[in-house]
Amino acid sequence: MKKTVWSILTLLIVASMIFAACTPKPTLTAEEAAKLPFGGQTPPPAGQELTDALAGKYKGKVVSMAGPFTDADAVKFDDSVKAFEAATGIDIQYEGSKEFEAAITIRLDGGNAPDIVDFPQPGLLNTAVKKGQAVDLSTVIKPEWLKQNYSQSWLDMGTMEGPNGPITAGIWARANGKSIVFYPKAEFDKAGYKVPETWDDLMALTEQIAADGDTPWCIGIESGAATGWAMTDWIEDVMLRTTSLENYDKWVKGELKFNSPEVKKALSYITAIWFNDAYVYGGRKSIPTTFFGDAPAPMFNAPPQCWLHRQGNFITSFFPEGKMAGTDYDFFYLPPIDPAYGKPVLGAGDIYAMFNDRPEVRATIQYFSTGDSVKGWIEAGGAISPHKDSNLDWYQDPVTRKVAEIILNADSFRFDASDLMPGAVGSGTFWKYMTDYVSGSVDEDTALSQIDASWPK
Repeated sequence: MKKTVWSILTLLIVASMIFAACTPKPTLTAEEAAKLPFGGQTPPPAGQELTDALAGKYKGKVVSMAGPFTDADAVKFDDSVKAFEAATGIDIQYEGSKEFEAAITIRLDGGNAPDIVDFPQPGLLNTAVKKGQAVDLSTVIKPEWLKQNYSQSWLDMGTMEGPNGPITAGIWARANGKSIVFYPKAEFDKAGYKVPETWDDLMALTEQIAADGDTPWCIGIESGAATGWAMTDWIEDVMLRTTSLENYDKWVKGELKFNSPEVKKALSYITAIWFNDAYVYGGRKSIPTTFFGDAPAPMFNAPPQCWLHRQGNFITSFFPEGKMAGTDYDFFYLPPIDPAYGKPVLGAGDIYAMFNDRPEVRATIQYFSTGDSVKGWIEAGGAISPHKDSNLDWYQDPVTRKVAEIILNADSFRFDASDLMPGAVGSGTFWKYMTDYVSGSVDEDTALSQIDASWPK
């Protein structure tokens, strides 16, 4: 009797397994798949923990994060990770603060580190790395995946010196680009002007506009207590085009002086434009007193009172209401100068570092090394992905899409130098003395020597 019962049970089990194997699994609709991480497909080979997380192994676990995202940015971040949280059961708890820089140092030094920290300035992370506080991500995320999904420049900027040597200190999650020049497209095309491909072309265009009786450039660097930062961005962009990345990095560290031939050479390209009153709307004297957000406005007058404005992609929020990208305005990449240095891009971004090593934290940081982690934010607007596996079709705004394409195709990328330098220099004497130099209250040698003298010993 027992044998008969077991035989029947065995047959039923086998039959159910055959039925399950033969029963077609429900097919996800395109809309349903789009709501899943990686569209419901196999995740990239970032690490085993990411695969395990998507299999539900860390359901109910909490990963804490801290960073500068507040208000609308905090909402966009939360929305961008909802698909990952839903698929894995991991709860990412992000704590944003407008006093992030001061607060995070206290937490790290006090042994109360969040699992993952979002640094908008890599210099702050570098301080933590020197203290041995950050986890080496080369032991967490597969190095071959990082090489596959990031350009070498991003990897270089994420490598920092710890107590025992260099480590992969963080991975880049968002980026923004500054190496672009806006122009009034309809009027530009009507005038027959051509987008320049080289710096010589740019100067030829500048001269052509001036010869036509118009003013080529819209420039302003006034920004309250931060007056001068727009000038430093120009210098950084030209430094990348006239000297090596090694020299740029030395400059950031204070190993290459401001009063060096390399910095003076970069300045010569800028002053050839800025100090020529025929090239700047309002002339040189207007530059220090013109609010940076107002500087491009004359570009939209009829006819334009200036034609070219170099600034980061965020400047479109200062454009007159109703102006449309691709119609009323467009932009081009700030051309290269020396072919030896290729086509570099200057920008900024957010770098994520890990401070507590648990499987669910590993899975989360591995996810952040993929473009999928910022897909929702890109679609909502306000983010550019540095990941090679991101898709330009995600960008709804044509300006942001074009900037993203420039960043992804750049030969090299470097972070805003003034944001990396010690505060006394980067947001102090660098801003101040460049403003003084432009206003004419000090000469070049005095300005550069004063900045060098302010470098912390």
